[in-house]
Amino acid sequence: MRMDSEIASATLKALRRVLRAAEGGTRRLASATGLTPSQLLVLREIDGGEEVTPGAVAQRLQFSHATITAIVDRLVALRLVTRARSDRDKRRMLLEATPEGRRRLAEAPDMLQEIFSARFSALPAWEQAMVLAGTERLADILGAADMDAAPLIDAGPIDRA
Repeated sequence: MRMDSEIASATLKALRRVLRAAEGGTRRLASATGLTPSQLLVLREIDGGEEVTPGAVAQRLQFSHATITAIVDRLVALRLVTRARSDRDKRRMLLEATPEGRRRLAEAPDMLQEIFSARFSALPAWEQAMVLAGTERLADILGAADMDAAPLIDAGPIDRA
């Protein structure tokens, strides 16, 4: 019985470290850019292409259209993104980063999910599968298996202001 409680305690400590890393990454990003991780991801997607639409951003980031709309509304209010109707098809709304948006992108520190992606992809396939299985099981244990989640390391709501 003692062994089980030591393993549970070590697992909870590791989970706490992950949560603290997420909180710290969010704070560093907010301090450097004034943006949340989801806002920065959306801004990068907008700046990374031509004739970018909200639907294309939602698809690439695996966010809902409603979430993208809320985030884009905030980025427009911050004057980091502009919206304009397409000249060719007035039904299409095009998004573009402003010079200020590009400046904030340039000042942004590496995001935690970028660090994770680089280090995770360097693991052998069997170890990646093991991490995935353990993480999915942990979500199940915590009753979070059916919660909607975007592939983003951020503890707060995705579309917060």
